[in-house]
Amino acid sequence: MQVIFICSTARRKVPQAAAAPCVKIPSPRLPQRRPKPSFLLLPATLSIMKKYLFRAALCGIAAAILAACQSKSIQTFPQPDTSVINGPDRPAGIPDPAGTTVGGGGAVYTVVPHLSLPHWAAQDFAQSLQSFRLGCANLKNRQGWQDVCAQAFQTPVHSFQAKQFFERYFTPWQVAGNGSLAGTVTGYYEPVLKGDDRRTAQARFPIYGIPDDFISVPLPAGLRSGKALVRIRQTGKNSGTIDNTGGTHTADLSRFPITARTTAIKGRFEGSRFLPYHTRNQINGGALDGKAPILGYAEDPVELFFMHIQGSGRLKTPSGKYIRIGYADKNEHPYVSIGKYMADKGYLKLGQTSMQGIKSYMRQNPQRLAEVLGQNPSYIFFRELTGSGNDGPVGALGTPLMGEYAGAVDRHYITLGAPLFVATAHPVTRKALNRLIMAQDTGSAIKGAVRVDYFWGYGDEAGELAGKQKTTGYVWQLLPNGMKPEYRP
Repeated sequence: MQVIFICSTARRKVPQAAAAPCVKIPSPRLPQRRPKPSFLLLPATLSIMKKYLFRAALCGIAAAILAACQSKSIQTFPQPDTSVINGPDRPAGIPDPAGTTVGGGGAVYTVVPHLSLPHWAAQDFAQSLQSFRLGCANLKNRQGWQDVCAQAFQTPVHSFQAKQFFERYFTPWQVAGNGSLAGTVTGYYEPVLKGDDRRTAQARFPIYGIPDDFISVPLPAGLRSGKALVRIRQTGKNSGTIDNTGGTHTADLSRFPITARTTAIKGRFEGSRFLPYHTRNQINGGALDGKAPILGYAEDPVELFFMHIQGSGRLKTPSGKYIRIGYADKNEHPYVSIGKYMADKGYLKLGQTSMQGIKSYMRQNPQRLAEVLGQNPSYIFFRELTGSGNDGPVGALGTPLMGEYAGAVDRHYITLGAPLFVATAHPVTRKALNRLIMAQDTGSAIKGAVRVDYFWGYGDEAGELAGKQKTTGYVWQLLPNGMKPEYRP
């Protein structure tokens, strides 16, 4: 018996929605013929014997089903069939885990076959491999990842060999959160801001590094109730520790924005007390004057605000110089959506609260700038990045992000650095966007098991796509064979 393939060979210069995978149909052995793009492999003449008519009928039915699937802008993917897995591609000695399920923290992870992932066979695996290699600069030092990272650098950057790499060394786990496979996919990007490396009449809004009086103190899990008085001792320029015996300053934890996930409190010494660090309103009002390094000045405060949301950016000076800016730390106040505030106040309709809609409104209503931006007390401190201007921003994994092949996740549910298959819709065309990316970043607004922030790259075009990306999505986490996903409180 042969296997007949029905394929779409359509290609795009920049893939936005992966082409449909091949459909395999068993058939009697026939002479080999070169397939033509987007057509069924039918007999060359009508004189073919009757025994081949059944095959032609099957092909026609499959083509109709395939066309119907492609006509939808986004698919809903039910729990895939886990009765089979890519056995021939699995190394000897690895047990077949099909159907294995683990859970924790409200999430459920279920092993599925690679080919159950939508449009799996049509991925640009070479790009995915390059993105994974970037993350291996950090991952190779972690238990369970050394061997796959070594194999990644021995694998040619070619889609066929890269596909074999991901199928041979990784097991896909479909992720469900709170009883649902469906989640949310948003987008982010690396903005390019106009500004200067010195203050001018046009560039007046500072981009701050970590302030001199900023202190970060690790918070033990036992103190996350936030109802204790503790003593703080400074241990470094911007660091401290809880020391109830030798501490010099008292901290009332009830004054800090502590949640079950808080791992550190951020504050400053004032007299004998350790207080929460300044909010955005306080900083915009001059609280950091003379107390923090300034990396440069932006011309537009709204663009600067959104660079805080993205976590990184590039500052373009009048001379044409670019200053690359990356995340350094934050004041630890909670992120608050200004879009929701603007909708609640009636400034914008709920469907207009995209990044583009907010920017447009703020430029037309500058009198509301302080009011609206101040609703988000969270504030990011930056650092200047070195290295090639072609490198992407540095994510939470500590490695550069590759546009359209990386994303931010909730590290409590998804292993940072792991390959992540995302099935969602393109924000403009609304066609299926199915992509094997790498989970190499995090974000304060990215919470939940099936929650992804897709990195579109840098510049205005990426910003347009990121601002419009808010779609239903499905997620599969790929882990090295033998490794199981786990919830990390």
